[in-house]
Amino acid sequence: MSAQPHVVWSREPQDRAGTPLVVLLHGYGSHEQDLMGLVPGLPEEFTYASVRAPVKMEFGGYTWFDLDVERLAYSSSAARNAVEDLWEWITSVKDEHSSVTLFGFSMGMAMATSLLRSRPQKFAAAVGLSGFAVDPARGEGIEGWFDDEALAAAQIPFFWGRDQEDPIIPAEHVEYTHAWATKTVKLTKVLYAGAGHGVVPQEISHVGEFLTHTVLKSR
Repeated sequence: MSAQPHVVWSREPQDRAGTPLVVLLHGYGSHEQDLMGLVPGLPEEFTYASVRAPVKMEFGGYTWFDLDVERLAYSSSAARNAVEDLWEWITSVKDEHSSVTLFGFSMGMAMATSLLRSRPQKFAAAVGLSGFAVDPARGEGIEGWFDDEALAAAQIPFFWGRDQEDPIIPAEHVEYTHAWATKTVKLTKVLYAGAGHGVVPQEISHVGEFLTHTVLKSR
């Protein structure tokens, strides 16, 4: 990713200054327009910016980093490179906004949680739907990258929504993510039966309430 990825915004440039920013991070094989479809159900006080992942896939869509979809296997170091590139872009826009919140779906949740863990003081809150957190034991080159101790001290609000019967995210990824989240963030975890590997309207309503109470009302 370059310092200026392809981004779709919910507001025109002249209307963004001073607003709280939510960075939308789509899933594997998707694109930046996907999560924009959720914006009408979210609080209008925010500016939403949906970022396209950097790697174009052969069959269409984009990915943040290479992923073995059969086993959901990945390189943690590759994930780190993608996160660092994304941080470059966030750095270029964050000062215009009152705060930055991360919102990731599926693989985008891996990106959101990795950003949060690498720079816990930079974000107001985070949302992860139907995804997972990166396990640093899966790859070399990321030792000392995550500052979970500082994140635990900060108690950043984190909303985690998923279906217990999600057919895509393996149990070991869920178990690792649960262990990580319960120790390091101010966790709101909600299960949505029937959502599968997707998002249901009730979930978006809950996310909207979460953003209102943790970001807007805390300003």
